[in-house]
Amino acid sequence: MKSTTGRSAIGLDFGTESVRAVVVSLTGRELGSAVVRYRRGQILDRLPGSSHRLPPNFALQDPRDWIDSAAAAVRIVMKAAQRAPEFVVGIGVDFTSCTMLPTKIDGTPLCEIPTLRGNPYAWPKLWKHHGAIAQTNRMNAVARQRKEPWLARYGGVIGLEWFFPKILETLAHAPRVYDAADVWLEGGDWFVWQLVGGDAKQLPRSTCQAGYKALWNAQTGYPPRAYLKAVHPDLADVVTDKMPGVLIPPGQRAGVLCETMARKLGLAAGTPVSAAIIDAHAGVPGAGVSEPGTLVMVLGTSSCHMLNATRETLVPGVAGVVKDGILPGFFGYETGKAAVGDAFAWYRELVGHRDFKRLDDAARKLPPGSEGVLCMDWFNGCRTPLMDGSLKGAITGLTLAHRAEHGYRAVLEASAFGLRWIVDLLRGGGVPVKKFVATGGLPHHNPLLVRIYADVLGEDIEVHPSTQGPALGAAILGALAAGSARTGFESTADAIEQMAGRARRQSRLVRPAMRNVKAYAPVYRKYRELAAEIAAT
Repeated sequence: MKSTTGRSAIGLDFGTESVRAVVVSLTGRELGSAVVRYRRGQILDRLPGSSHRLPPNFALQDPRDWIDSAAAAVRIVMKAAQRAPEFVVGIGVDFTSCTMLPTKIDGTPLCEIPTLRGNPYAWPKLWKHHGAIAQTNRMNAVARQRKEPWLARYGGVIGLEWFFPKILETLAHAPRVYDAADVWLEGGDWFVWQLVGGDAKQLPRSTCQAGYKALWNAQTGYPPRAYLKAVHPDLADVVTDKMPGVLIPPGQRAGVLCETMARKLGLAAGTPVSAAIIDAHAGVPGAGVSEPGTLVMVLGTSSCHMLNATRETLVPGVAGVVKDGILPGFFGYETGKAAVGDAFAWYRELVGHRDFKRLDDAARKLPPGSEGVLCMDWFNGCRTPLMDGSLKGAITGLTLAHRAEHGYRAVLEASAFGLRWIVDLLRGGGVPVKKFVATGGLPHHNPLLVRIYADVLGEDIEVHPSTQGPALGAAILGALAAGSARTGFESTADAIEQMAGRARRQSRLVRPAMRNVKAYAPVYRKYRELAAEIAAT
């Protein structure tokens, strides 16, 4: 590797409540990090400045929060890193998905237009927005009736949180907003577009976001016009009329930082910018993983489990297999759970605890199986393998002898059982799963959770030392966008090894306790039986 003294990359990690910025040297040393919360956070109850309640299942955001919070975070980390802007070789962006929005042809979000600001459908829909249940059912029914071949690539199910159902929801409930939209795009693509500027025809769309959330495939493109027309006549030409842009893989240059955003962020105009990547997927390079067969678990508000493999195998219930979707040269598999950290926080609030420490300490003393308390953690629906956002959770087996920690441990165990189900599904479908790496905030904040995961899986789990794997992964992609002449990296694997691989070798290894592995086997069977019972009702 050529000398890169002083050179670094910036990673921007857009989450549900905040944006994280990191500056990382090309040798993998973190020079600065900052988290800045969105001023309006999640918009769940009312639009800003409105007294009218939002419909059920709505989850929105303000796009200006993304810009303002990112600008503040970048200025903080650049000051901490003590690096001049010219030493930043590239910028990478990861984003929650599918978080999407409608804009005018110049990129102006419709929610910023005074005549549309009071309409909730003009605002960005957050990934967890679940207002499109009827539209998702419609799209699935038509796809199955027509025997659409691309459906198998998504485990046979279009997800409630995905791109086209959310567009169809607006078309069904707010046709004026749909007609006013010149462009529909992911929040990550919108932010990158703001960074690089340019005409809508050249706006950079991420193949990662399009492949996993918008039914796009490198060989066949988006779903055909005939299918979209069968879903709704007015949806027929949405791809050609309202989805302009150029599809670019993460790690490739989407453009360079424009003058306006350079001034706002305090960086140098002309800095290369990578195409966006889904936030959880950035955790794969961020965890130092470049080899196939390693399941990277990004654990936070929800969870996403990603795996690279050398061949495409279509497994029912696995909602996304995309060529080059995570790293070049591999087929990227995505699975996930719709509520993990969210479910833990919900339970804590439900039983009136102020923090997790007392719950963790008490739950740690309980045996596997929570003394008969069993949870089905579908509190935000089931993502993998059933892809049904309407399913509900449950806590069963409670008696007057049980305490708050029993239910809490049962929720943790349910999360582990759901992961075990996913691993069984992949292996049963012929997809090799050889190693496990955990990253994100939860593995560090909740060691008990990782312990339970290891015991339920019966497998070793590496806990990557970085608390911000996705942000680090985004920075790696930013470095790749700069090109080998600036970085000296000979390949994607080389970049991952230099910037994250060394840290991976310092991972904390959590080994399963065999007595617990045996104890969990019958409890897992009961979990699967409860899942079948609830799903059938």
